[in-house]
Amino acid sequence: MAGATPQHLMIFALSASADLGAGIAAALHEPLAKHEERDFEDGEHKTRPLDPVRGADVFVIHSLHGEPANSANDKLCRLLFFIGALKDAGAARVTAVAPYLCYARKDRRTKPNDPVTTRYIGGLFGAVGTDIIVTLDVHNPVALENAFRCQAIALTAAPLFVDYAKSLPDPKLAVVSPDAGGAKRAELFREALETALGHPVGKGITEKRRSAGVVSGDLFVGDVADATALIIDDLISTGTTLVRTARAVREAGARRVIALVTHGLFMPGSVEALADPAIDRLVVADAVPPFRLGDNPVRAKIDTLPAAPLLAEAVRRLHEDRSLTDMLVF
Repeated sequence: MAGATPQHLMIFALSASADLGAGIAAALHEPLAKHEERDFEDGEHKTRPLDPVRGADVFVIHSLHGEPANSANDKLCRLLFFIGALKDAGAARVTAVAPYLCYARKDRRTKPNDPVTTRYIGGLFGAVGTDIIVTLDVHNPVALENAFRCQAIALTAAPLFVDYAKSLPDPKLAVVSPDAGGAKRAELFREALETALGHPVGKGITEKRRSAGVVSGDLFVGDVADATALIIDDLISTGTTLVRTARAVREAGARRVIALVTHGLFMPGSVEALADPAIDRLVVADAVPPFRLGDNPVRAKIDTLPAAPLLAEAVRRLHEDRSLTDMLVF
């Protein structure tokens, strides 16, 4: 679409992501397009657009985390089938906005004969004609780019976390990565925060090894003495990694610990982890709602940031064929 007049913008939000889609549409001052989702008695389903899409620039909002009413598999299947239906109906371009991308954590073989599900997911999206896929803090952005034949955009929640950190009264901050794999994400955030604040921000990294689901390693390197340590990560599952990192930076002299985590999955064990006194606050984006926590008192330690404005800005720029670079997308 470079150099051409953008096609008509249309935004769909599948029912499981209706709230997120409504937030994105409202930020863009656009109505959500109408569609039908129908379930059949045998467990099969269909989804179709009710508004004409021929020649349109279509964005479909659907976060692919599992939840009680819909598994990750259910959501993935519905999204893929709907993209196929949109292309069949003549949509000029279809962009899947999946802030949480299921199966993206398995991006390489760590055991003999392991599946590489990120690559398989990329093949499925390509098979139905997806033109662009947009994610938010995918586990491994490089693996995402290599797995998808279409344009793959890995947004980061760093702009949201920079704004949050700027509001903190703490005079000394340090950004900490919980493992080597997240070092680039942490450094990107640290540099952006340093620019926003206009003064140096410290850094640190902890060691982590995972085998057969067991996490080990407790080496910490960095300067967090008398600082508020900001642990940055893409997701929290059971919280084991987060607690280990928080304890390590406390032992290294951190005065406060705040975790900045994009996706709060909050699997069993996370409540106990969040209750650990080593963690002062947890900040998450709302692309994955914290439904698994229910009314647990631990929610008092959590600050939730709306992801819709960030995602809406990405949609706007893609539709208008403008750069995403200053959104920390490279």
